[in-house]
Amino acid sequence: MKSRLIRFIALFSGGLAVLVAVFVYAPLPFLEASPVDTARALDNEERTHAKFELIESGRSLDQPFPAMMMRRENPTTPERVELGRLLYFDPIVSGDNQQSCATCHHPDLGFSDGRGTSMGFGGQGIGPQRVGGHDLPRGSPTIWNAAYNGSQFWDGRATDLEDQAQNPIAADAEMGQDRDELVEELRAVPEYVERFAGAFDGDGAAAITFENVTFAIAAFERTIVTHDSRYDKYAAGDKGALTESERRGLNLFRSLKTRCFECHNLPTFANPDFKIIGVPELDGQEFDPGRGKFDGPDYDGAFKVPTLRNVALTAPYMHNGKLSTLAEVVEFYADGGGLKFGKTGLDDKIRKFHLKNKERRDLVAFLEALTDESALPEVPTAVPSGLPVIERLGDAARRAPPPPDAPTVAVDVPRDAEGHLLIASGSGLKIQDGLDAAKPGDTVKVMPGIYHETLSFDAHEVTLIGVEVDGERPVLDGEKRLTDAMVGVGHDLEIRGFDIRNYTSNGVMLNLSTDVRFIDLKLDDTGLYGVYPVESVGVLVENCTVTGARDAGIYVGQSKDVIVKDCVAHANVTGIEIENCIDAIVEGCDVYDNAGGVLVFLLPNNPSKLSQRCVVRNNKIHDNNHFNFADPNATVANVPSGTGVMLLAADDVEVVDNEITGNKTVGVVVLALDNLFDAFDVDPIPERNVVHGNVLANNGTDIDAKAVRQGFPEGADLMWDLSGVGHGFDQPGATTFPPSLPAPDWGDFRRRANQRFWTLLMKAFG
Repeated sequence: MKSRLIRFIALFSGGLAVLVAVFVYAPLPFLEASPVDTARALDNEERTHAKFELIESGRSLDQPFPAMMMRRENPTTPERVELGRLLYFDPIVSGDNQQSCATCHHPDLGFSDGRGTSMGFGGQGIGPQRVGGHDLPRGSPTIWNAAYNGSQFWDGRATDLEDQAQNPIAADAEMGQDRDELVEELRAVPEYVERFAGAFDGDGAAAITFENVTFAIAAFERTIVTHDSRYDKYAAGDKGALTESERRGLNLFRSLKTRCFECHNLPTFANPDFKIIGVPELDGQEFDPGRGKFDGPDYDGAFKVPTLRNVALTAPYMHNGKLSTLAEVVEFYADGGGLKFGKTGLDDKIRKFHLKNKERRDLVAFLEALTDESALPEVPTAVPSGLPVIERLGDAARRAPPPPDAPTVAVDVPRDAEGHLLIASGSGLKIQDGLDAAKPGDTVKVMPGIYHETLSFDAHEVTLIGVEVDGERPVLDGEKRLTDAMVGVGHDLEIRGFDIRNYTSNGVMLNLSTDVRFIDLKLDDTGLYGVYPVESVGVLVENCTVTGARDAGIYVGQSKDVIVKDCVAHANVTGIEIENCIDAIVEGCDVYDNAGGVLVFLLPNNPSKLSQRCVVRNNKIHDNNHFNFADPNATVANVPSGTGVMLLAADDVEVVDNEITGNKTVGVVVLALDNLFDAFDVDPIPERNVVHGNVLANNGTDIDAKAVRQGFPEGADLMWDLSGVGHGFDQPGATTFPPSLPAPDWGDFRRRANQRFWTLLMKAFG
């Protein structure tokens, strides 16, 4: 009796304290902004919309390059470029007049230095033969296309090329030059006085400043660009520019089997983010925190995603040169990156995958096809200082890949009476032959039969139709040996009327595309995803049925203007996933027997940094209680079995007029990103989501353990983790957690009081 009284007094006192705290703190607003600072939030908005603008302006694989990082006060002029070229190759910029920029970024070594880790001040020689100087902890990043980098150096500590140029010159361990002494040395050289005055509209020696030195070098480096490889010719429409092996390698590169394209984005084959992939330290080397030095321990071991253009010229690889060849790089990723070495906290795209020896060769062949030195600048035979210029190393040192095998040869494809390209089973023609022969405006018709192919659908204004005859349709069958049914890029594309089955990685994937339509497709057991448009603008997925996907049956990611309608998704890990998209609609779909039904996510480390304005309406989302069979390292592995609709960090989502029933963990749940991630480069807080007018019944009857670990002690029709502001729930009679959820018409004070109350109560009583 006494113990119960003590418990009652404790509970009463605790509850009273909570109520007092609520009324004291309720007037204070909850943080509408996330832990992501304002500058990064604005950058996320700008980068995302700029990405969509680039996609809309592109055609097929021939995507426009992003704008170079430019300073308004440093316009690129012929005079500055030529001055920068001379300074780049002149040892006068170093403290002992022994090394130039080109010493560590040599044109014959892919504008790197051919070493695993670089050697700075005091060294003698070039490349792997350099000895006697300061050993640096990282390798020299290539200058090729450095002008397109979001930031410079492996750890991104320099904002642009001007900022980058000043660092090694003045660093004691690198070039060891005093800034003022450099200016005095340059002013003593008449030709430099003349050239600086002409390049910067200055008055004689006064035009020579350390800032202008960095401006000139940066102007020159902006001319070191590569975008005319054989891959680029293929992207521009020359289907014979790549060999069969290289084309297979391209498909592997953009397959979800390898996931290369998700970090090395087209057309730069890089991206501005920093990734933790788990490269092991060299023997005796201390751990290098990389970006963690600036962004905190969550980014320890994260480094910039480098460009793969001219990658065949820049061995060895990784920030510390740990891997000697491209074949070793492929093996490293196939082994799961740093997982093999016990590394933790890796990027979620780092997973093990199996490649046959032929596939490994194909992937390396494609990487070699990214080689282009057509813009290689002329190395001056002499520089104004009179100091010796670096020696040339010749073609052998450049490690240029061997000449390709015979290119792809076009095949004559017949046309039907309507002028459509026609592929018939047993004709000896492949569907790929029809796609290669297609011109803008063409339709490729495929007759019933079973086809064992991975298709490259790189085109624009092309329709691929499976023809149904007596109830039979064409079947794309990967026989559990092919990775993807179809991968491609383009504009105004339509894929209709196919059965697709037995692929190991993905069903149908298009990326960097505009106005793409997936209609009347039936996909079963196609790997991670069934229908997979990503980084696209104008997407329609209609009347498609997907089963057996180990991630999402229908996934639309990093895209804008999306409609998913009248589809069926069942027996997948998740039925329909809308990730980092703007303006998406999911309607009229039947989603059942998945682990999770419909997901609207904002996830970190993707090209799009926003998830805004999704509408989920008029769907049947029921009985999603399947066992979650996702890869344990995948984000969707965290989705509790029995989830109907999950809104994760998404903003301005409306869930309306759906039938959401029989989902054992929850009908609809709204969560912040920190339930799943410790570090994020996006706004992790969901805001202004509205759930109303739905039929909610028999949800939350047997909550999954994953949901309990995420902080929900019991199942319900509606759950909210109390994060974010502006949410509205109008579902009379629904079971909820917490017991009271804000209605759309609640005022600010009432919203804040309710949110404070449940937040404090949960903290007080666990």
